[in-house]
Amino acid sequence: MTEPAATYDVVVTRVFDAPIERVWDAWRDPDQVKRWCGTSLVCMRAPAEYGGQDIYSTWTYTAVVPNDRIEYIFNFARRDGSKLTPAEAGIEVGVPQDGHHVVRFRDLGGGRTELTVTEHGYTAEPARDLSQAGLEQYIDKLVESLRRQP
Repeated sequence: MTEPAATYDVVVTRVFDAPIERVWDAWRDPDQVKRWCGTSLVCMRAPAEYGGQDIYSTWTYTAVVPNDRIEYIFNFARRDGSKLTPAEAGIEVGVPQDGHHVVRFRDLGGGRTELTVTEHGYTAEPARDLSQAGLEQYIDKLVESLRRQP
């Protein structure tokens, strides 16, 4: 009997000094998402030490439960939005073909919200670690976007 391959998840949790409705809207409202992330066809530019190329991806939503969670499948894509395998996108081994992501929102009371983003299915720790660094940067941008809004 073959043992299943080990997988590694990325988990990032942040607490915001904002009510759950504001944090939810930052993920739900396309105009707000553009301020910190892009659109559902996202273009990221890799740092120079990783080649500096543009990397496109799509998010296909599988569940949206207001003020609770958003689930989506992440895929690498061409500029026109058509799907690529991680290898075709020039991404290192260990990144899942269909990356299942879960964004959870928890009302802490007193105008504070806990946000936890989990990315499932990495098969190599270096790939997981690189994705975690990128996710931390996205969340940092979200923090700044919420600070600038009334």
